[in-house]
Amino acid sequence: MEEPLLSIITVTWNAASVIVPTLESVRQQSWHDFEHIIVDGASTDDTLALVHAHGLERTRILSERDKGLYDAMNKGIGLARGRYLMFLNAGDALAHPDALACIALCAQDNPGVIYGQTQLVDAERKVVGKRHLTAPSHLSADSFKHGMLVCHQAFIARRDLAPEYDLRYRYSADFDWCIRVLQVSPVNAYVGDQPIISYLNDGLTTANHRASLRERYDIMCHYYGTLPTMLRHVGFAGRHLWRKITS
Repeated sequence: MEEPLLSIITVTWNAASVIVPTLESVRQQSWHDFEHIIVDGASTDDTLALVHAHGLERTRILSERDKGLYDAMNKGIGLARGRYLMFLNAGDALAHPDALACIALCAQDNPGVIYGQTQLVDAERKVVGKRHLTAPSHLSADSFKHGMLVCHQAFIARRDLAPEYDLRYRYSADFDWCIRVLQVSPVNAYVGDQPIISYLNDGLTTANHRASLRERYDIMCHYYGTLPTMLRHVGFAGRHLWRKITS
């Protein structure tokens, strides 16, 4: 296969219960100039059998032990041949059959980042709402000082601008990675208001969620300064409280 426009990278580990909707959403796309790379952490369930059954002929599979999610993503970057990288987690899906066509249209101008909106779905794949942070129509590295405004799965980066994930971060290396990509991106393209990603709202454990927030705070302090980050978090706390009151 010649160099495709897009490399879709899906990291899996014992994901048999959630992988099929991901694979089917890729199979159903109306636009096909992409490769699908499965980076599997040596699953012991039926994950790989399902990938073989539901994946495309051009799906590429690596299955071996890794050091965690972001180490597996780095392996995916190393395997990728596409001009752009997209990380589609097991359980998440492309929101509609023309999602990749919309991304490809934006790629004609060769932006550093292509990005869009995300909707939340439950285990039955029913849309349960919007992500609480909305992707802005204009995006820069400074945008992320307000939080991760773009879901990682809806953040498509040009491969020549993409570094490896920093493995010092166990839970929020994607947040750091997006900021670093945006810092070197010459221009960013917004797909539009129609969601391109369906994010599986299965709920993080409280422990991991808190650890992720602590890492994000440290990352914000590094890029945007400690005092400004502290002040913004006062606003974040108010925003969180308002969501709880109105939900």
